[in-house]
Amino acid sequence: MTAIDAVVRYEPRGAARELFKSRDSEVAMAGPAGTGKSLACLYRVHFAALNNPGIRCLVVRKTAVSLGSTTLVTYEKKVAAHALAAGIVRWYGGSPREAASYRYDNGSVIVVGGMDKPEKVLSAEYDLVFVDEATELTETDWETIGTRLRNGRLSWQQQIAACNPSHPTHWIKQRSDRGGMRMLHSRHHDNPAYVHADGTLTDQGKDYMGKLDALTGVRRLRYRDGIWAAAEGVIYEGWDEALHVVDPFEIPSSWTRWLVIDFGYTNPFCAQWWAEDRDGRLYMYREIYRTRRLVEDHAKHILRLVTDKHGAWTEPRPRAVICDHDAEDRATLEKHLGMSTSPAKKSVSDGIQAVQSRLKVQPDGRARLMLVRGALVERDPELDAAKKPACTEEEITGYVWAIKPGAAGGLKEEPLKENDHGCDATRYIVAERDLSARPRIRRL
Repeated sequence: MTAIDAVVRYEPRGAARELFKSRDSEVAMAGPAGTGKSLACLYRVHFAALNNPGIRCLVVRKTAVSLGSTTLVTYEKKVAAHALAAGIVRWYGGSPREAASYRYDNGSVIVVGGMDKPEKVLSAEYDLVFVDEATELTETDWETIGTRLRNGRLSWQQQIAACNPSHPTHWIKQRSDRGGMRMLHSRHHDNPAYVHADGTLTDQGKDYMGKLDALTGVRRLRYRDGIWAAAEGVIYEGWDEALHVVDPFEIPSSWTRWLVIDFGYTNPFCAQWWAEDRDGRLYMYREIYRTRRLVEDHAKHILRLVTDKHGAWTEPRPRAVICDHDAEDRATLEKHLGMSTSPAKKSVSDGIQAVQSRLKVQPDGRARLMLVRGALVERDPELDAAKKPACTEEEITGYVWAIKPGAAGGLKEEPLKENDHGCDATRYIVAERDLSARPRIRRL
């Protein structure tokens, strides 16, 4: 069987159809959640590989783990399922010298990987590149990938991005506005799974749009309406992913560790591991952010992450376990964790100001609080389905001041109590380090 025998059924609409016509060197598919952006881009790459023998393509995200759990699942189940079953496409798991890839029987290759391990995905040249969830990348990442578009087997070389809208000053929006990238605006009627040709919703579409309709604030504007919007009254205005999210690194064993807990069940339970360097900078390097699990199960999960099969710790023990004040949950956690806990300093106003201070860039060009990329241990599928934040990093841009009731409106001097569990835990650790006036006792 040859590539010509592959059976592919796909109905591109709207922006997806425009993508297939485009020969622009840089194209962004941007729009609300559920419009079929990633699916269209994957079909674009798949069709190119089927119909152009010997080309080299790249499908990439910020991290290899996120690519494997999302984008590649879509590729294998919806885009290339027949080709994989028929042997037209084969999976190659990679080697120390070569990146993982999908190999086509006509000699075409789709390399896959993450920018967290750029030495593999950027060691070759390509004809076509697709970057999923491109808002996760920096503009430097994007331009670096672009330097690899020089394989020359296609008459046109193209770099494609898929993303939900972010804040209006994001580099993708600005690059598009100044003419450096063509922006295609994807909408829900582009997705046949959710909208019939006559514009009415399918049963699946009714369920999905119901979830989007329940969103509020900036998340509704971005994920339902497809607007590049900044949150009104955002609390951490100094937050900049390019500065405050850092790539994983080996944390010295000499750095002090902290474990911070914000309890929840219907709302997410959040556990954050922080490392403090010798200059007092804080790095969140691991996180549990999960709904509908008991505290005792979270405690067992925490121990599995930090101990070996014999129960020996594989990293330094935390100096303290700082917790929300719920007495029953604290007692349960202490029992199953086998460690004592300390109540968090929960005053909100000064805690927020302390976090804002840590986000400021210091004279050395660095902030004093960072999140390590990929810190989340596992994603909560219920939160993803509800289009709610699934980790602290996803909370921050939507962490806003509450609106005063009444016609006059205005902002209160307190945060909106919604999607704030990771932000609360972050405030606890900063308050512990910067606001706790603990007496110093000298023993003679």
